[in-house]
Amino acid sequence: MLFWIVAAALTAAVVLLIVPPLLKPRAEAAPDRAAYDLEVYRDQLAELERDQARGLITAQQADAARAEIGRRMLAIADRKPETAAAPRAARVVAALIAIALPLGALAVYLPLGHPDVPGMPLASRNLDAERGHGGPPPQVAAALEKLVKHLADNPKDVRGWDLLGRTYARAGKYDQAADAFRRGLDAAPGDPELTAGWAEMVTNANDGIVPEDARTAFESVLAKEPKDPRARFYLALARQQAGDVQGALDRWRAMMAETPADAPWLPAIRARITEAAQRLNLDPAKVMPTPLPAETAQDQSGEMDAEQKAMVRGMVESLAAKMADNPADVEGWKRLARSYTVLGEHDKAVEAARKAVDQAPKRPDVLLVYADVLLARGPQAGGAEMPAEALGALRDVLTAEPANREALWLLGLNAANTGRKAEAAELWGRLLPQLDPKDPDHAFVRQRIEALKAGG
Repeated sequence: MLFWIVAAALTAAVVLLIVPPLLKPRAEAAPDRAAYDLEVYRDQLAELERDQARGLITAQQADAARAEIGRRMLAIADRKPETAAAPRAARVVAALIAIALPLGALAVYLPLGHPDVPGMPLASRNLDAERGHGGPPPQVAAALEKLVKHLADNPKDVRGWDLLGRTYARAGKYDQAADAFRRGLDAAPGDPELTAGWAEMVTNANDGIVPEDARTAFESVLAKEPKDPRARFYLALARQQAGDVQGALDRWRAMMAETPADAPWLPAIRARITEAAQRLNLDPAKVMPTPLPAETAQDQSGEMDAEQKAMVRGMVESLAAKMADNPADVEGWKRLARSYTVLGEHDKAVEAARKAVDQAPKRPDVLLVYADVLLARGPQAGGAEMPAEALGALRDVLTAEPANREALWLLGLNAANTGRKAEAAELWGRLLPQLDPKDPDHAFVRQRIEALKAGG
């Protein structure tokens, strides 16, 4: 009953807002026109006086204009404001609204409304669906639908199945992704990329447990691509899940030692090594390998073929020739140093980086390149200091930029490797707050700090 009382009151309020204005006489709905016209003429007279004072018109012209304005003012002096009642059409509309609005609301509500149904608890509602967040954006959904239709007509389109599988994988639809990769394998049996994709999706759909058919698939990928990172990672995971934690650790350590420092899968490997080491009561810091230098032009086997090397060498020689004519080009020297590092010509890389430092001795990015090429000459023996020039460059980086992450990490690593645990903990303690707590690097650095403080 309360619902109907409230509904009736609201309907009456709406009618009262709409109907009265339609019934007002027009004189009440708008200001009097005569008063408005008189105000305009007064403004014209004032403007006329200003024009005469500035000499823009003569006295005769001003008198004539005043006479005309005065005539018009007298013509409207006796005009009466309109007080006509509301027109018949307005009264008819008002009556129709007063009757039709309540009846229309009832006609719409009665077939659909249920005032006695209790409210739905918030926890039982699908808020994402109500907000329109239950699926991908409309343009993505349209593109996905178009791709599915295309593959229905072109089932041999291997790359199309690969794209569909990746799309479903990003959406977390692992079963559908696995099916897409399987359809791609129907068109291209044994394709390593599709095989690895299928095996990964089957594993994800199995709550991260590597099933036997996925393990067999990953092994077939490695038979063709011995350095495939996805197959190596999951086969090591399968070993751990089978109880061979040491075997898994050995494989992840070997994988990390052959992985560039900027590889997107490196954090996952680091996290697995840390977990396996802890399960074996080992210090993760002591078993964690150093990855390969970042920004390499190498393939997964770690080496360039002759064609790639010839292409890179041609580019490097061209850049070196340009630098001879532009010795003040700091960015050019940085690129040249990195290029020589890719070719394995470390002495030339150091020379190029040194020239960049000569041009910009205080720039942190230049000093980091110099330190990197010095360290790329070869790994340091256990307990040995980094080259003095590299350490000097890294300390200069911290002088210019005290929160520089790379310098804090490398100087802390040097201190830890040479037994200066307090110094390493202090440097990494400055690094840790800069890392996202959800990032595996955060957990790794924190564990190393804890190990140092515990005497490890």
